[in-house]
Amino acid sequence: MPTFAPTVSTIAESIQLSLSPVFMLAGIGALLNMLVGRLSRVVDRARALELLHPRSAGMEHDRHVWELRLLDRRMRVINAALALVTLSAVMTCLVVATLFVAELTHLRIGRLLAGAFITAMALLILGLICFMLEVRLSLRAIRIRPELLKAKA
Repeated sequence: MPTFAPTVSTIAESIQLSLSPVFMLAGIGALLNMLVGRLSRVVDRARALELLHPRSAGMEHDRHVWELRLLDRRMRVINAALALVTLSAVMTCLVVATLFVAELTHLRIGRLLAGAFITAMALLILGLICFMLEVRLSLRAIRIRPELLKAKA
């Protein structure tokens, strides 16, 4: 039974082919870190409001309910972004691993690899869209209420 021993140049070519997806993984890691940080701040704010909620009344109570609903929606959008971006990272890892296997075993699966990479990019794009939506939602909570901008007479 003949043994297959890949040449150093074959391995070097495989490493070169995988560099772009590996750099993409570094960016995805930074994005995941940022999303987790945003989620943490949203959860902290929700916990603080949950403590204030039962002791509030009137317009202040209504404001707390409004903000809690907004925070709940932000958490759902961030979770969706985290899931999509994580799936993109997994898909990218699969592309890199399959690239090596295909190169070393001479598999002709270029279309499959292209489809997997396109899928990884599509998942990343969807995750970034969710991030953009979450940022827009967060800006709603930061708006200064008109009644606070009125000068006292």
